[in-house]
Amino acid sequence: MDFRSSDPPTGPRPADILPQTAAAAVKIVIVGGFGVGKTTMVGAVSEIKPLTTEETMTRAGVGVDDTWGVDRKITTTVAMDFGRISINDELVLYLFGTPGQERFWFLWRGLFEGALGAVVLLDTRRLEISFDVIGRLEERGVPFVVAVNSFPGAPEHPLEELRQALDLPPSVPILTCDARRRESSRDVLLTLMRYLHSQAATQEAM
Repeated sequence: MDFRSSDPPTGPRPADILPQTAAAAVKIVIVGGFGVGKTTMVGAVSEIKPLTTEETMTRAGVGVDDTWGVDRKITTTVAMDFGRISINDELVLYLFGTPGQERFWFLWRGLFEGALGAVVLLDTRRLEISFDVIGRLEERGVPFVVAVNSFPGAPEHPLEELRQALDLPPSVPILTCDARRRESSRDVLLTLMRYLHSQAATQEAM
C-alpha cells in the first residue's frame, strides 16, 4: 500500500522559525487584573501566531468574578497566553500573559518561574484591581513596568498621580499605551528592557 501523499509537507511558517542570529532569549510576563488587555497585547505584538487559552465565560463565574467595567466580555484566559517578539537580530522575548481572574492566580507561580521582568497592564476605570497584582510582583522580587492601557471613556490621570496612588517607587517606569497597537505594545516592552538593563548596570556598579 502506498502511503505517500501529494500534499505538500507541513511545518512551521517561515515567520514562526526562530532567527539563526538569536543569541539570547528572555521570558517576560504580562500581568494585570481581569479584562485589562493582556491577551490583546500579546496578540498585537507577537511575531508568531499567539497561543491562547481563552474559554467562553460561564455561569460558574457569576458572583465570583468581578466584571464591572468589562461586562460585555464573553471570554477569559484560563491558563496563559504565549507569544514571541524579536527586539533585534540577537534578542528574543518570550511573552506569557497571565489569567486575570483571582480564582486562576494559583497558576501565576509557574508562569513567574524564570521570568526576567513583567509588564503590569492598568485600566484606570478599575485601578484597585492592580494593587494585589503589584504586591505579588514586589513579594517575588520581579522587576516590572506599569503600562496604562487606553480604554474609550476611561478617566485620564497624570502619570505621577497614578504613581502616587499605586505607591510606586520613583525608579519604576510608568507609561501609557494602546494594547491593540503593535508599535505601542512594542514600546512598552522596550521600556521594560531598558529598565532591566539599567537595574543590572546599577547592581554591577555596587
